[in-house]
Amino acid sequence: MKTIFLRAAAAAAFALVVMSLISAQPLSAQQAASPPQPLPAPSQPAANPAPAAPAGQPLAPSTAAPSTSASEATTIPADSRPLKSTTVALRELSPWSMFLSADVLVKAVMIGLAFASLVTWTIFIAKIIELTVAQRKLTSALGTIADSRSLAEAQFALGSKTGVLSAFLAAAIREARLSAGISSDSGIKERAASSFAEISRAEARRIRLGMGLLATIGATSPFVGLFGTVWGIMNSFVGISKAQTTNLAVVAPGIAEALLATAIGLVAAIPAVIIYNHFARVTKTYLELVGRASGAAARLLSRDLDRTHVNSRAAE
Repeated sequence: MKTIFLRAAAAAAFALVVMSLISAQPLSAQQAASPPQPLPAPSQPAANPAPAAPAGQPLAPSTAAPSTSASEATTIPADSRPLKSTTVALRELSPWSMFLSADVLVKAVMIGLAFASLVTWTIFIAKIIELTVAQRKLTSALGTIADSRSLAEAQFALGSKTGVLSAFLAAAIREARLSAGISSDSGIKERAASSFAEISRAEARRIRLGMGLLATIGATSPFVGLFGTVWGIMNSFVGISKAQTTNLAVVAPGIAEALLATAIGLVAAIPAVIIYNHFARVTKTYLELVGRASGAAARLLSRDLDRTHVNSRAAE
């Protein structure tokens, strides 16, 4: 009985081993027949993964087209890009092209500043000629009357020459004639000095003509240029908002056009300030010569008055 039981257990165990070997054989054959599939790259996942085939069936070939990344599809080789873009950008950023493409108000500011610069240099040339001629003429006239003893002699020495010294002599002679019979020399000299002061002020106004315009141009040109710059930058920001991009090729031309107004404002203001300071020094030197001429005429008048008193006493 025990022997039969052992034989039955051994037969059952043998049957279990055979069944396990038979069930494992098809799975190992399928794994040997199909090569291992490569894993997809993590950066390029498949759009529509195919469903897994059931066990024991071969995998169906994929009919999906190979996918390409967006960067590979839209990238343009650097060699195929146009080479004329740099030249075009340089031409567009030239001063003349920036002026043509600027806003109407910015153009008006630039034209006004250019006209102010032209006025500055015109005044510079005109005042250089005027001051040089006036200074030489007055210096020569002072040298001519240096040895004169009376107003009449000095006026005769000058002859038909016109100028501020001739005006001083004429004012002194007129005052001496109008004050004939008055014994107060101090009153005559005071009235003559008043006439000399009026002539000196008139000459100062004449010689300073145009200086106020230079001061105005030098003081206001930078602010006018800054106004054009602010307006141009505002228009540039509006263009950037419309284009919805912050690309430098879009932003740079508008800002460059705006800054051109400030540059022209400085070009107009700096020479105006320098020329104004130069003429202020030259005008001061010329007005000192005018003061010398006024003193020379006053001395001649004093001599004539003293000589008149001496002659009247001698006649008595």
